Amino acid sequence: MAKRIFLFILSNILVLTTIGIVLSLLNVAPYQSLNGSLDLVNLLIFSAVVGFTGSFMSLLMSRWMAKMMMGVKVLNPSASLSPVERDLVDRVHRLSRAAGLTKMPQVGIYQSSEVNAFATGPSKRRSLVAVSTGLLQNMDDHAIEGVVAHEVAHIANGDMVTMTLLQGIVNTFVVFLSRIAAWFVSRFVKEELAPVVHFIAVIVFQLVFSILGSLVVFAFSRYREFHADRGGADIAGKDKMIHALRSLKQYTSRVNDDQASLSTLKINSRKGLSLFSTHPDLDDRISRLEAK
Repeated sequence: MAKRIFLFILSNILVLTTIGIVLSLLNVAPYQSLNGSLDLVNLLIFSAVVGFTGSFMSLLMSRWMAKMMMGVKVLNPSASLSPVERDLVDRVHRLSRAAGLTKMPQVGIYQSSEVNAFATGPSKRRSLVAVSTGLLQNMDDHAIEGVVAHEVAHIANGDMVTMTLLQGIVNTFVVFLSRIAAWFVSRFVKEELAPVVHFIAVIVFQLVFSILGSLVVFAFSRYREFHADRGGADIAGKDKMIHALRSLKQYTSRVNDDQASLSTLKINSRKGLSLFSTHPDLDDRISRLEAK
């Protein structure tokens, strides 16, 4: 718990500091003048800086944060490894070469009873594929092959960068539209109450627009899971990918959602309301692959 709190505080300090530095370097003036009028250009620049800074900082720190939060043990390919560890490293590297990657991802294992795996990193050349001990202990060789191929496909598809760009765009519009809406609302109250109303309205509208924006992000996240399944099938074989997804169905109750920021990266997830789910239903994923 203490580690999570420390990482949360550290990441937010870095984001806020970066936002301040970027706004200062760009010499962005206040978007609302003393007479209450809005400067839409400055507001858009402010919104873009706020919207993209957090997303890009999360991307740049993603591999390091994942290791810290999940306690990932990174396997050194040139070191002496156990047979299970050596097999995992060789498997990731073989599938990565098949996917056209020229720089091999780091390979790691994290201690957890959940049957899961994830891929993260700021670029194809600085990526990480990590699997749980629960996956290695409970899944057969063909299922592990399919899971690893799915994660390698995420890296080959550049999903981490694409999700970051989409989240940055959504964040930008959330900040931009919420402040315009709040400005309109504050025009209908007395002048002395306008700042307070504007402040409260920004919070309310930002919450509403964030929920609406998240629907777009979740929809794309579900699409990228389908796409990674197809990529995994191309790399490891359709039968192994389908077998992996069918095997994962047995372990959805074990999925650990404690680290919400990492849940979207994992191949397996708990069932949820489809519109607000980052992953499609496993049956839908299997059906799509079977029809491929």
